[in-house]
Amino acid sequence: MPDFIPPFSTRLTNRQVILSRRPVASPVAADFARKDASIELPGEGQFLVRNLYLAADPVQRGWAANEALTPLGQPMRALAVGVVLESRDKSIRSGDVVYGFFGWQDYKVATRNDLLSHIPNPRTPISAYAGVLGMPGVTAWLALHDIAPPYERAAMLVSTAAGTVGSVVGQIGRRAGAFVVGLTGSDDKVKSCVSDYGYDVAYNYKSVDLAATLAEVRPGGFDIYFDNTGGPILDMAIRAMARHGRIVHCGTAATPSWSPPPTGLRNEREILLRALLCGGFVIFDHVARFPEAVEKLTDMVLNGELKFHDHIMPGIDRVSGALEALFADSNAPKMLVYIGED
Repeated sequence: MPDFIPPFSTRLTNRQVILSRRPVASPVAADFARKDASIELPGEGQFLVRNLYLAADPVQRGWAANEALTPLGQPMRALAVGVVLESRDKSIRSGDVVYGFFGWQDYKVATRNDLLSHIPNPRTPISAYAGVLGMPGVTAWLALHDIAPPYERAAMLVSTAAGTVGSVVGQIGRRAGAFVVGLTGSDDKVKSCVSDYGYDVAYNYKSVDLAATLAEVRPGGFDIYFDNTGGPILDMAIRAMARHGRIVHCGTAATPSWSPPPTGLRNEREILLRALLCGGFVIFDHVARFPEAVEKLTDMVLNGELKFHDHIMPGIDRVSGALEALFADSNAPKMLVYIGED
């Protein structure tokens, strides 16, 4: 197990990356600032986490826009993987690995309410618990199996197919025997979808006639669409669905701002006449189910059935730029920042 935890130092101050101004649309690095704070000690029922990997996730766009979730001057609300240094919670021990809402900072005094995963005995390098075994991977597993379970010879379409969620969705679909088609934003990612993530075929939606391409690759329509974008791609995907198909709504990467609400093609009649079932999925409604999903995904990783690519950068000052880069490329690999040592 020690091999799975990288080296880390303890610090006399708590470095924090705070939200210094409310973002306009997607956050940029200039919306954040660095400050040092004192290190708090845990009280009864609490534990002190030393963060090792800070995550940059698409959901942080909404968190940064929400005053109640991320007040100005406070550490950016964020998920992180860390090691427990001191615990006054009887169910959590010093040395345990944890993943949860610990913020962009070195230290967090947390409670079980902050946790998504508690990993006393990690089976992989612990950075994976923020990516393929964290919120993105668990989202892919639960959303797909709850709303649109893949099956043998089903036709399945996935947007942001090379992203952290989409790449897992595609591999789960292929594992079930589905014919899986990916949509992504570059020719390099098209190749990655097929060579790394098991897609039968993938397309750069920026360089093809998407409606015509979808009709050609699957004339009978798609049985499953895993939607990470919304927007124009969703408009076309709905019109490419087979009757009685299922759509998983999991992300809205195509919409930079919801104020004012955007408008688009009206699709009610398409949904009605195709008898489609559409379901929205919010991962934080399913925190209690993280352990079951993490175990299944870990087995797939260890069996060589699930590939993933994390992009890990060193240094706490890199994290705000990592988030900005993520919004510049919705198909970017999982962005993590290692802060265990300077």
